[in-house]
Amino acid sequence: MARSPLKPEKVLRKVSVSISPESEEATLELLGRMFGQTPSFYSNAETGEQVATVYLQKKSDWSRRAEQELRAGLQYLQECGLDIGPGTISVESVRKEDWAESWKKHFKPMEIGRSLLIRPSWIKRKLKQGQKEIILDPGLSFGTGQHATTKFCLDQLAACRRDETKQAFLDIGTGSGILAIAAAKLGYAPVEAFDFDPEAVRVAKANAEQNLVLTRIRLSRKDLTKIPLAPARPFDVVCANLIYDLLLEQKVRIINRLKPGGHLLLAGILQTQFGKIRSAYEKAGLRMITHQVEKEWESGAFTKAS
Repeated sequence: MARSPLKPEKVLRKVSVSISPESEEATLELLGRMFGQTPSFYSNAETGEQVATVYLQKKSDWSRRAEQELRAGLQYLQECGLDIGPGTISVESVRKEDWAESWKKHFKPMEIGRSLLIRPSWIKRKLKQGQKEIILDPGLSFGTGQHATTKFCLDQLAACRRDETKQAFLDIGTGSGILAIAAAKLGYAPVEAFDFDPEAVRVAKANAEQNLVLTRIRLSRKDLTKIPLAPARPFDVVCANLIYDLLLEQKVRIINRLKPGGHLLLAGILQTQFGKIRSAYEKAGLRMITHQVEKEWESGAFTKAS
């Protein structure tokens, strides 16, 4: 008996790229930024095969133009000095049910210092004394916090928090909202976050509501390049997990939102580009207090003179 065709609403478009271990993080970041979805990574120990994958909800999300942009992005990574490996792109259809179950095999709870526990709803974990939790069920548009650049920001958010002290937090390019949610859980107030992508704002609000902090976060859609140079009020901690070009072009707008003595967290930067970012922000009056290198990514925390 012939199998009935899959209904469109129950099918995802699976886009995979065969890569080298060296380019894992960079390729995952590329896929995430291109499609606004959470990519995954698969490594076969026996064959040595390495594959980065993103799942798209709509057939229209994958087009000739999208393929050209992806190939151009992979070429750019090569020009930055990364060996991306085969770089072969493949596309297939999968059932949503199969995708959802596959996530459960790979997503595990993650602790951020002693302050935060990030876990999926299907795994129960007893909280340690004073620990806050973020319940996060990975979805097509929801980051897990396990990417090196996101984890750096989470670690720094926890490290910068001062008990019994009012601290304001701003998340520029919030994406899934995980950093704003973490800030609210840690006691930052007020917490503001914005993103240029309306879908990201919608998802961030849904995630904040699931974690019972929606009323404690001001979430909105904004274009960083068009917001006022001088903000209504500065923040104690600002996170900008953005692409290299935006961090350079909009450094004045970003720095102006930081209080004297505050901390600026810059992430999402390839190690080959971090030196220029650091130089630009130090020339603008900031001082780097710590940084972290993980594979091809480098992130840094800066402070503004009082």
